[in-house]
Amino acid sequence: MKTWQLYLSGEIHSDWREEIKKEIETENLPVEVSAPVTDHPASDNVGVDIMGEEDRAFWKDHKGAKVNAIRTRTLIEQADIVVVKFGDKYRQWNAAFDAGYAAALGKKLIVMHPEEHTHALKEVDAAALAVVREPAQVIAILKYVTM
Repeated sequence: MKTWQLYLSGEIHSDWREEIKKEIETENLPVEVSAPVTDHPASDNVGVDIMGEEDRAFWKDHKGAKVNAIRTRTLIEQADIVVVKFGDKYRQWNAAFDAGYAAALGKKLIVMHPEEHTHALKEVDAAALAVVREPAQVIAILKYVTM
């Protein structure tokens, strides 16, 4: 039986990842989960913590983004399915980038977002094989495709 690689990208201000992981375990699905670093300060500061301080925010962010990209790109490339969640509070430019990267690689993409983002995310939604609102819908898809 195949073990599916699932990458969970996007919004980091809720427990949606934990909800999906818990249900994967409860349902005993053959799925392994990976994700970006969700500790916001650790993610933001990784570049300067490793390579030294910067006087300008641009260069601090630049360093951090590049180090984070090592993990993100590797895990997206290894994934069978990529789930990208867009939250309702913040604009997640990194989530949009991850969705585009996954689509460009031909990854199976599931996008999750509230109804009010439908127009803004129409191009992202068009690249997805499924657009859902809730983690339970992701689990239902996983149950179906892994049976």
